[in-house]
Amino acid sequence: MRYVLLMVLGLGLMAQDSDQKPAEGFYFQGVLWDSQEAYIQSGRRCTTAIPDEEKQEEIEMFMSNFLDNPESNLAGATINVYFHVIRSGTSVSQGNIPDSQINAQINVLNDAYGPYGYYFNLVSVDRTTNSSWFAMEPGTSAETQAKNALRKGSADDLNIYSCNPGGGLLGWATFPWWYAGDPKDDGVVLLFSSVPGGSAAPYNLGDTGTHEVGHWMGLYHTFQGGCSKNNDYVNDTPRERSAAYGCPNNRDTCRQSGKDPIHNFMDYTDDACMYEFTNGQADRMDAAWTGYRAGN
Repeated sequence: MRYVLLMVLGLGLMAQDSDQKPAEGFYFQGVLWDSQEAYIQSGRRCTTAIPDEEKQEEIEMFMSNFLDNPESNLAGATINVYFHVIRSGTSVSQGNIPDSQINAQINVLNDAYGPYGYYFNLVSVDRTTNSSWFAMEPGTSAETQAKNALRKGSADDLNIYSCNPGGGLLGWATFPWWYAGDPKDDGVVLLFSSVPGGSAAPYNLGDTGTHEVGHWMGLYHTFQGGCSKNNDYVNDTPRERSAAYGCPNNRDTCRQSGKDPIHNFMDYTDDACMYEFTNGQADRMDAAWTGYRAGN
């Protein structure tokens, strides 16, 4: 099974200064790192499964059919959402997040994607008490079991699973081009405490959900490919050598293309720092939606 974005929860994180200097220690889930930078470099925050070069070329060739003819694309849609609360008990600390937080998460998605014509309609919420599924990690039998039992709809329906992944993982998602090969796997998984009002500060304003849905819609990280020409395959996102963290104003790691897109939902900055997509990302979402999800 293939996955994107295993984002790891950091607690007590403070924004970095404009030069993104490492903090004096970074503490999360009982572990103290020398700095947030050391934590990022350890690879614990994100493991992104990028298609191999041959598959990537195939995807981009297919996507170009839609990107080169934007007038033929579906520029927006109402997306039905099935929200699956996986919990170990009945308290909020056991993952039993209330409807108010789920509704707030949907509102965050609509605020982020609405300007580009995508709206999220919460169809249903179900609650499952299962300690094994609650601790599921990507690629495990627990995840497979949970998704096989709970997933609803088709390629153009969004399934969100909230749980408490092991190892401090914050969330992951699937790309639209994976659906045909493994439809039951399709969807977004979130740490339950990352929804608005949760305890996963500074990732508790709901933008883990925004970020993960971005992958589900066909977007890569802004720092994919570093300073290379194609980087994230979006022309108007400035190139970025590596993931940003905190909210490092004036960060500029690839000087030929402008300051790093630290406010973009597809970077790794704190929720409070994220607030935008670009028009090019919207075009790519339209192409992926038309080519891979709409009506499938």
